[in-house]
Amino acid sequence: MITYTLEKNLSPEEFREVLVHSGLGARRPVEDLERIRGMVTNANLILTARDSGRLIGVARSVTDFFYCTYLSDLAVYQTHQGKGIGTELIRRTKLHAPQAKLILLSAPAAIAYYPKIGMSRHEHCYFLDDVKLLK
Repeated sequence: MITYTLEKNLSPEEFREVLVHSGLGARRPVEDLERIRGMVTNANLILTARDSGRLIGVARSVTDFFYCTYLSDLAVYQTHQGKGIGTELIRRTKLHAPQAKLILLSAPAAIAYYPKIGMSRHEHCYFLDDVKLLK
């Protein structure tokens, strides 16, 4: 059973593991635990997905909650991808800041994913104005 939670104290070690096992580890400083710790500590909106308590997904954002939310990391274990977990993490992120435009920069391997779930494309980023558009 997947549970979704707003987490204020996600451990850097758990975050690092989900980055590594999602495929994002190649694009993040996973060998520098201090940077990973800073990434977790300074983000002000972190939603997680857990499968029987084990962290399998993270949406890590920086937001003002009114104008913009930058979703800087969307990571789901490769073994759990394709099951709607990423979409649900995005939906929950948007619901925490409904007036703010949700913005992200796509990893090259995920470029086709975001339009499929209803996000609009900008030349260099994707955004979601209305959570109802998420498929």
